[in-house]
Amino acid sequence: MNNNNSQLHSQNSKKFHSLSRKIVSQFCLFTLLISAVWGMFCFILMYTLEDEFIEREVRQEAQYLQQGYDQNKAWPASRVNYMKLYFSKNTLPEDIKQLSITEPERKEFSGENGRHYHLLALPKAENTYLVAEVSEMLLVRPITEAVLKVMLIAGLILVLLAFVIAWQLGRKTALPLKQLADLVNGVAPENIPDKFAQQFPNNEIGILAQTLESAMTRINQSLLREKCFTRDVSHELRTPVAIIKNAVEVYRVQHSTDENNPVIDRISQASTQMEQTVTTLLTLAREEHTEADKKHMKILPLIEQSIIDQHHLINNKPIEVEVNDNCDVAVYAQSGMLTVLLDNLIGNAFQYTQEGKVTIEMRDKTLIVADTGPGIEPSISDKITDPAVKGSQSTGYGFGLSIVKRLCEHQGWLLTFSSEQGTKISITFA
Repeated sequence: MNNNNSQLHSQNSKKFHSLSRKIVSQFCLFTLLISAVWGMFCFILMYTLEDEFIEREVRQEAQYLQQGYDQNKAWPASRVNYMKLYFSKNTLPEDIKQLSITEPERKEFSGENGRHYHLLALPKAENTYLVAEVSEMLLVRPITEAVLKVMLIAGLILVLLAFVIAWQLGRKTALPLKQLADLVNGVAPENIPDKFAQQFPNNEIGILAQTLESAMTRINQSLLREKCFTRDVSHELRTPVAIIKNAVEVYRVQHSTDENNPVIDRISQASTQMEQTVTTLLTLAREEHTEADKKHMKILPLIEQSIIDQHHLINNKPIEVEVNDNCDVAVYAQSGMLTVLLDNLIGNAFQYTQEGKVTIEMRDKTLIVADTGPGIEPSISDKITDPAVKGSQSTGYGFGLSIVKRLCEHQGWLLTFSSEQGTKISITFA
């Protein structure tokens, strides 16, 4: 139990620390994303403004040239030396001519040796193009690499700043959660301080602390009631069983000549079985570890004794009981728990089988009890191991298989069911 608490404490601590790291990582990732988006926006904006400025100059020059042609019926010279008129695409500069033909709607071209062109087709003059070689006017493109470096450095600085802020924020946010986790993790409910929720702030963490305090209080009260109940039940059940066993012993001493009295033998066996059952059920109720009581024991004698004890359930029904020779093996368990397990499994098989066969065998480490009864009803097949669940033909209270399930969970055994032809229940021992 202490090992489980230590593992749970370690797991919870790991989860808590991951919360702080997650706050830092998410904050840094968000900052990095915002920085990248903002940098991309600024970069695109600079390119757009530069292109818009150049396009405006080209349009103004084209308007001037068109007005001069309209007035004088001749094309005037360009006012700037980096713009020139061309009257056919075949006469355009060689480094953009072919591309302008294949992409007639394109306005911006990159030429050889770092040259950059803007092309505008004059709307009123057919096959007349104004070409501006603007490589000397470019401001953004020549410094693109430097701008990217500046943005990268600025982004790294912002991420570092975000890391510091997030680390402070995460530590401040997670500190009350760590205190609360350290307070309740791995501590028995009865050892948790009273009204511990008052030390936490009046926010979501405080609400969580109040909820945990209320839940721990209810758990503590339930555990106290359970301890009182198991203590009282243990006393009240063990006392009459001890009286019955003592009465049997006294009877045998006083009637030593009557050694084979079947009634007394039956009472003695029933009292011993009841004592083992009470011990097993109380162990389950208390979740006690019983490693000291476990040992390697032959399961075959226990099966045979259980068949004898449950034989009255057959009631002269035409049933053949077959115990395979492979049951003569040893299993590591507590005899009382094995007895309760076998009594429930064999008793159910005897009770529900009206005719046919009940087979008990061992395969490797798996005990199999199979019968030719009606099988498990489909309506209850998914909850057959729940308390108080029983078939329509059952005359019991529906707790047998529930006890079997609890025994298997307590001991780490694997319980499986199948109900194709009759019922087959398998118990795989650890």
